[in-house]
Amino acid sequence: MTWDWTLLDAGRFALDGGSMFGVVPKALWSRLVEPDSKNRIPEACNCVLLEKDGQRILIETGYGDGWNDKEADMFAMNGTTILDVLIEHSITPDSINTIILSHLHFDHAAGVTLLPNARVIVQKQEWEDANANRSTMSRTYLPRVLDSIRNRLELVDGDVTVCGDIQLTQRIGHTWGLQSVEFNDAKGTVCFCSDVMPTTNHVGLAYSMGYDMLPWDNAQTKKRLLEQSHAEDWRLILYHEPDTPVVTVSKNDKGRFVLEITNDCS
Repeated sequence: MTWDWTLLDAGRFALDGGSMFGVVPKALWSRLVEPDSKNRIPEACNCVLLEKDGQRILIETGYGDGWNDKEADMFAMNGTTILDVLIEHSITPDSINTIILSHLHFDHAAGVTLLPNARVIVQKQEWEDANANRSTMSRTYLPRVLDSIRNRLELVDGDVTVCGDIQLTQRIGHTWGLQSVEFNDAKGTVCFCSDVMPTTNHVGLAYSMGYDMLPWDNAQTKKRLLEQSHAEDWRLILYHEPDTPVVTVSKNDKGRFVLEITNDCS
């Protein structure tokens, strides 16, 4: 069984470059991406719409709306929401049956408030941590987002299959309860890897975010993901990559992982 899928650009924003690269010095990461005058680098919200047999499943929902001017300016938000991009694609919001959230940080989950009729699938661990605000960042789990999904949650625990044949894999590191989403299209396996590896510039194992709760664990999780993707010829969807969000994994002559841009999409 295979899925048709569409990338949805659900908003652009910017985050501090130092925070995005953790322990990697600016002298190194700035060779990969140029920061703006406030030391911010561009980020995307690459959501995915899956369609099959009348089912419409949305992976991730972007940062949504409800931001004041100060907040929007702080994150350089362009104001686009998941609702805007669904309408652009002639998708009725009420036709979305299910939303799968990799985790509950605002830049991945806040758009869920715009789609109040869909059930929401998230890891039990992530839900508990979000409600306890178990994070180094004080305002990344938004109460208004959590409240909007309390009565339509489907909590899963660990590695499970949902919606028939979509694999959810818990990948500890960025948070304890982050999950990737694997599905098959007509060309093979596609993995939405979320903040395990947010952009192409994060392929190096040391290139973990300052936002990661468990940086060492995330590096090991990323290594396993890259090894499996290389061995099984997966395509990866990178949520925050602003330019080339769909990639494959190869190795260079030194045995290091390299990401290759691919047009082999849905």
